Amino acid sequence: MSYKIAVIGTVGLPAQYGGWETLTEQLVRNLPDDCELTVYCSAPHYPERPAFFERARLVYIKLKANGIQSIPYDVLSMLHAYRQHDLMLVLGVSGCIALPFMRLLTRKPIVVNIDGYEWKRAKWSKPARWFLRLSEAVAVRFAHAVITDNKVLQEYVKDEYGKHSTLIAYGGNQAKAIEPTAEAREAYPFLNAPYAFTVCRIEPENNIHVILEAFADTNMTLVIIGNWNHSDYGVQLRKRYAANANIHLLDPIYEVERLSPLRSGASVYLHGHSAGGTNPSLVEAMWLGLPVVAFDVSFNRATTEEQALYFADSGSLRQHVTALLEGTEARAALAERMHEIANRRYRWSVVADQYRSVFTSLLDSAGRR
Repeated sequence: MSYKIAVIGTVGLPAQYGGWETLTEQLVRNLPDDCELTVYCSAPHYPERPAFFERARLVYIKLKANGIQSIPYDVLSMLHAYRQHDLMLVLGVSGCIALPFMRLLTRKPIVVNIDGYEWKRAKWSKPARWFLRLSEAVAVRFAHAVITDNKVLQEYVKDEYGKHSTLIAYGGNQAKAIEPTAEAREAYPFLNAPYAFTVCRIEPENNIHVILEAFADTNMTLVIIGNWNHSDYGVQLRKRYAANANIHLLDPIYEVERLSPLRSGASVYLHGHSAGGTNPSLVEAMWLGLPVVAFDVSFNRATTEEQALYFADSGSLRQHVTALLEGTEARAALAERMHEIANRRYRWSVVADQYRSVFTSLLDSAGRR
């Protein structure tokens, strides 16, 4: 027996944006054939709109998947999906304000992965944060099942709402180490010497300003890949630090063949995220066996099992990176610890099995009613 599953809340496939898209792409590749997937995509992000990505059917909504438009984007996706599918997997809470209405329309199961503390993100205005917290509360109350990706977030849902959630993290084993070509070394001369690296959205809660301050006026090389032109925050940071010879601020790189040599060749991986749960880019860096220096919050400590190095400000970050770049043995030992954790906990085959278990449990229960 096969089940029709709608995946709602991502920008779309192929993955070109962030964690939700990576998760969705890997579910397509790792869920068994009895899960027939439809992925809802943001039409403005895809000038060419194929009907399928591998075995998943693609449906396009003519709205952006981010910002204020994410609310009607998710709601319209749900309204389109519920008649044709056996279950909806909603990633994020933006459109979950509509779940009470959806529960009136259908008895089909709705699963919500609530992400991290979205309402705490500094990029949102006070009214937006209020709305997102309300949407989170509605999502937890009206979803048939809630998924959290980090033990800290699971405990938060239990303490705040008195509801059990299923803990499912992310995989990282799709990340591959690729040796840079001669052309890449010529284009990016920093590949020929030790450097620190991060790839992320350029947002305040990712502490890019702290990371840049730590490397200013030093001889240590820093490479950051991100969407610098997406916000005034990114534009101003790039303007301020672009003249530093040791700092390389690169635009987004989505092609795996171009990104992988830059990431896997790093001497140190920096993870500045302060909001959210288990972050995919951190898990991928751990899989690559990169020494990790992470911002000191409970989420990151849980993901790395307290085995990474942690920074709270630019001074502590500078000290950690300096010590790692100077200490070959310490760097190798930290890298080994990170890979061991990832190998044990963050495999996509395991993640897909956990999602399928949630789906089949709900669908079997729905079939018995």
